[in-house]
Amino acid sequence: MKVVVQRVTHAEVEVAGQKTGRIGIGLLVLAGFVSTDTPDDLSWMAQKLVGLRIFNDDDGVMNRSILEVQGDMLLVSQFTLHASTKKGNRPSYIKAAKPEVAINLYQQFHQIMEIKLGKSIPTGIFGADMKVSLLNDGPVTIVIDTENKE
Repeated sequence: MKVVVQRVTHAEVEVAGQKTGRIGIGLLVLAGFVSTDTPDDLSWMAQKLVGLRIFNDDDGVMNRSILEVQGDMLLVSQFTLHASTKKGNRPSYIKAAKPEVAINLYQQFHQIMEIKLGKSIPTGIFGADMKVSLLNDGPVTIVIDTENKE
Protein backbone atom coordinates (compact mmCIF):
# COMPACT_ATOMS: atom_id res chain seq x y z
CA MET A 1 0.00 0.00 0.00
CA LYS A 2 1.24 3.44 -0.87
CA VAL A 3 -0.24 6.80 0.06
CA VAL A 4 0.48 10.38 -0.80
CA VAL A 5 -0.64 12.54 2.11
CA GLN A 6 -0.97 16.29 1.80
CA ARG A 7 -1.61 18.74 4.62
CA VAL A 8 -4.40 21.00 3.36
CA THR A 9 -6.41 24.02 4.41
CA HIS A 10 -9.24 22.56 2.32
CA ALA A 11 -9.82 19.87 -0.30
CA GLU A 12 -12.67 18.40 -2.26
CA VAL A 13 -13.38 15.65 -4.77
CA GLU A 14 -15.93 15.79 -7.54
CA VAL A 15 -17.39 13.04 -9.72
CA ALA A 16 -19.52 13.87 -12.78
CA GLY A 17 -20.02 17.43 -11.56
CA GLN A 18 -21.13 16.36 -8.06
CA LYS A 19 -19.03 16.92 -4.94
CA THR A 20 -18.64 13.58 -3.15
CA GLY A 21 -16.34 14.81 -0.41
CA ARG A 22 -15.10 18.05 1.08
CA ILE A 23 -12.94 18.93 4.08
CA GLY A 24 -11.41 21.94 5.76
CA ILE A 25 -8.11 21.77 7.62
CA GLY A 26 -6.72 18.26 7.56
CA LEU A 27 -5.21 15.65 5.29
CA LEU A 28 -5.91 14.68 1.71
CA VAL A 29 -4.90 11.02 1.40
CA LEU A 30 -4.44 9.46 -2.03
CA ALA A 31 -4.26 5.68 -1.54
CA GLY A 32 -3.10 2.95 -3.89
CA PHE A 33 -3.15 -0.78 -3.18
CA VAL A 34 -1.31 -3.90 -4.33
CA SER A 35 -2.73 -7.42 -4.25
CA THR A 36 -0.35 -8.47 -1.46
CA ASP A 37 -1.62 -5.83 0.99
CA THR A 38 -2.80 -7.37 4.25
CA PRO A 39 -5.06 -6.21 7.10
CA ASP A 40 -1.85 -5.53 9.05
CA ASP A 41 -0.68 -3.18 6.28
CA LEU A 42 -3.98 -1.31 6.39
CA SER A 43 -3.87 -0.96 10.19
CA TRP A 44 -0.21 0.08 10.15
CA MET A 45 -0.91 2.79 7.56
CA ALA A 46 -3.97 4.05 9.44
CA GLN A 47 -1.99 4.33 12.67
CA LYS A 48 0.86 6.07 10.84
CA LEU A 49 -1.53 8.63 9.35
CA VAL A 50 -3.34 9.54 12.57
CA GLY A 51 -0.03 9.80 14.43
CA LEU A 52 1.88 11.72 11.74
CA ARG A 53 3.02 14.98 13.34
CA ILE A 54 2.83 17.41 10.44
CA PHE A 55 0.62 20.15 11.85
CA ASN A 56 2.20 23.20 13.45
CA ASP A 57 2.27 23.73 17.19
CA ASP A 58 2.14 27.17 18.82
CA ASP A 59 5.80 27.73 17.93
CA GLY A 60 5.25 26.97 14.24
CA VAL A 61 6.97 23.59 14.46
CA MET A 62 5.39 20.54 12.81
CA ASN A 63 4.68 18.71 16.04
CA ARG A 64 0.94 17.94 16.10
CA SER A 65 -1.09 15.11 14.60
CA ILE A 66 -4.43 15.29 12.85
CA LEU A 67 -5.99 14.03 16.08
CA GLU A 68 -4.44 16.86 18.09
CA VAL A 69 -5.67 19.58 15.72
CA GLN A 70 -9.05 17.83 15.29
CA GLY A 71 -8.56 17.93 11.53
CA ASP A 72 -10.51 16.16 8.83
CA MET A 73 -9.43 13.66 6.22
CA LEU A 74 -10.45 13.16 2.62
CA LEU A 75 -9.65 9.68 1.23
CA VAL A 76 -9.30 9.14 -2.52
CA SER A 77 -8.30 5.90 -4.27
CA GLN A 78 -5.48 6.27 -6.79
CA PHE A 79 -4.08 3.17 -8.51
CA THR A 80 -1.59 5.30 -10.46
CA LEU A 81 0.58 5.55 -7.34
CA HIS A 82 1.90 2.13 -8.32
CA ALA A 83 2.89 3.19 -11.84
CA SER A 84 6.14 1.83 -13.20
CA THR A 85 7.98 4.14 -15.58
CA LYS A 86 11.01 1.90 -15.97
CA LYS A 87 10.54 1.18 -19.67
CA GLY A 88 9.31 3.59 -22.31
CA ASN A 89 7.05 6.57 -21.79
CA ARG A 90 3.75 4.85 -21.09
CA PRO A 91 3.44 3.91 -17.40
CA SER A 92 2.63 0.34 -16.51
CA TYR A 93 0.17 -0.33 -13.69
CA ILE A 94 0.84 -4.04 -13.37
CA LYS A 95 1.82 -3.65 -9.68
CA ALA A 96 -1.52 -2.08 -8.76
CA ALA A 97 -4.17 -4.43 -7.37
CA LYS A 98 -6.92 -5.39 -9.80
CA PRO A 99 -10.14 -3.43 -9.17
CA GLU A 100 -11.99 -6.38 -7.62
CA VAL A 101 -9.21 -6.72 -5.02
CA ALA A 102 -8.43 -3.03 -4.60
CA ILE A 103 -12.03 -2.00 -3.87
CA ASN A 104 -12.18 -4.36 -0.89
CA LEU A 105 -8.85 -3.10 0.43
CA TYR A 106 -10.00 0.50 -0.06
CA GLN A 107 -13.26 -0.10 1.79
CA GLN A 108 -11.49 -1.88 4.64
CA PHE A 109 -8.94 0.92 4.88
CA HIS A 110 -11.72 3.52 4.93
CA GLN A 111 -13.43 1.73 7.82
CA ILE A 112 -10.19 1.42 9.78
CA MET A 113 -9.38 5.10 9.20
CA GLU A 114 -12.82 6.20 10.45
CA ILE A 115 -12.31 4.20 13.64
CA LYS A 116 -8.79 5.55 14.19
CA LEU A 117 -9.80 9.15 13.43
CA GLY A 118 -13.04 8.87 15.37
CA LYS A 119 -15.17 10.54 12.73
CA SER A 120 -16.65 10.12 9.29
CA ILE A 121 -14.21 10.41 6.39
CA PRO A 122 -15.52 11.61 3.03
CA THR A 123 -14.23 9.87 -0.09
CA GLY A 124 -14.25 9.92 -3.82
CA ILE A 125 -15.91 7.09 -5.75
CA PHE A 126 -13.70 4.09 -6.36
CA GLY A 127 -12.85 3.68 -10.04
CA ALA A 128 -14.56 6.90 -11.11
CA ASP A 129 -13.02 9.76 -13.06
CA MET A 130 -12.50 12.18 -10.18
CA LYS A 131 -11.52 15.81 -10.03
CA VAL A 132 -9.59 16.61 -6.85
CA SER A 133 -8.90 20.16 -5.77
CA LEU A 134 -6.93 21.26 -2.76
CA LEU A 135 -4.97 24.02 -1.15
CA ASN A 136 -1.77 22.39 0.08
CA ASP A 137 -0.67 23.98 3.35
CA GLY A 138 3.08 24.45 3.59
CA PRO A 139 3.35 22.80 1.12
CA VAL A 140 3.53 19.52 3.01
CA THR A 141 3.41 16.36 0.91
CA ILE A 142 4.64 12.97 2.13
CA VAL A 143 4.76 9.56 0.46
CA ILE A 144 4.37 6.52 2.73
CA ASP A 145 4.70 2.93 1.53
CA THR A 146 4.02 -0.17 3.61
CA GLU A 147 6.96 -1.83 1.86
CA ASN A 148 9.16 0.47 3.98
CA LYS A 149 7.44 -0.08 7.33
CA GLU A 150 10.24 -2.13 8.88
